[in-house]
Amino acid sequence: MATQLENRLTPGRLIAFLLVGLWLIIAAFPFLWTFWGSFKVQADFFSKADWTNALWGINTTRETGDAFTGAGYHGAWVIEGFWENVINTGIVVFFTVVISLTFGTLGGYALARSGFRYAFWLLMAALVFRAMPHITLVSGYLLPFFEWNIWGKIPTTIIVLVAINQPFTLWMLHSFFLNIPKDLDESAMVDGCTRFQAFGRVIVPVMWPGVITTGLFSFLLAYNDFTVTAMLLNEENETIIPAINSFLGTTQVEGKVMYAVAAVVSATAPLFVLILFFQRQIVSGLTAGAVKG
Repeated sequence: MATQLENRLTPGRLIAFLLVGLWLIIAAFPFLWTFWGSFKVQADFFSKADWTNALWGINTTRETGDAFTGAGYHGAWVIEGFWENVINTGIVVFFTVVISLTFGTLGGYALARSGFRYAFWLLMAALVFRAMPHITLVSGYLLPFFEWNIWGKIPTTIIVLVAINQPFTLWMLHSFFLNIPKDLDESAMVDGCTRFQAFGRVIVPVMWPGVITTGLFSFLLAYNDFTVTAMLLNEENETIIPAINSFLGTTQVEGKVMYAVAAVVSATAPLFVLILFFQRQIVSGLTAGAVKG
């Protein structure tokens, strides 16, 4: 048994395990530290005198009578109404993902099955559009939005996020469709299906992991966006990322830093749950979308 273990645990594998473990520690530390600090007061979490105050909660115990406090979460969710920002984010993310995937699947399928050369140039134009800084696109929308009195509204932000995200979904789903044999379409149409029925009943179920993977990336783009939402939404319709930024305050206005820390943890936790829930579909989708050599 010992010999087998020695054969399996070669120096190369040991180094690989150590490097992976080190990477996990470095990657996970910021969130774990923030999560721990969200139950402390600002004097502990941002202590300049002694960083270990954040571990033991010296000032937290002095101010609240306990080493842990939920004041940051109460302040963010109840006093500042962070739950309203969460609802706004849910609306923006839901419609951005649904619209992007709808047009992305239809457009990606059409481009993948098209034999014309214009399909390549359309994809290249989409890639150039996707590479542009978001601030460039948003600034172009500001004037008409102000003139039409639709600035600050959630639907206008959804439109811009879809416009930014659509080239990405087209490229992703186009690559997935290319890896699905055309014989499936032809067989379905021979059996009596129309092109659209073959697409909905045969092709989409086969590439469902790819749709979930693309949808997840679309979700992350809309969920984590700051530039678009900060510039196009008013205070009433703010999403979570601009709201967290407003908690921090400015050089002129004192912020509520522990509200921001609690809000960061609250905003990050759902992402872990989402990734864990869809991990198999994500891996299958990424594998299915691999470009053939």
